[in-house]
Amino acid sequence: MENFHRIDVCPIRDVLSGLGDKWTMLILVTLKANGTMRFGDIQKTIGDISQRMLTVTLRSLETDGLIIRKVYAEVPPRVEYSLTETGRSLMPHIESLVGWALEHMDDILNRRSVQN
Repeated sequence: MENFHRIDVCPIRDVLSGLGDKWTMLILVTLKANGTMRFGDIQKTIGDISQRMLTVTLRSLETDGLIIRKVYAEVPPRVEYSLTETGRSLMPHIESLVGWALEHMDDILNRRSVQN
């Protein structure tokens, strides 16, 4: 039997937990689809994400090395976000998961409605 007790570094807990929240994948997919974007454009594209949650998620993605934040010395300051090479290397896996979700969404939603 495969053991998932935390011994040292567990990729399921440490890496995938950061990708599994409500907003992370949406932000990554948005940056992949649109390229370099400003904060307000990301927020408009996603629609229902709060400013605070977008800020927190972008900081986390930057810390993990999946996106880069570039600040331009202008008045007012301009800040742009884009995927790093590591972030781009993740995208085929996310796109595969999105494809699976689209393929099975109707069945999953139907089963959920039966349960409720």
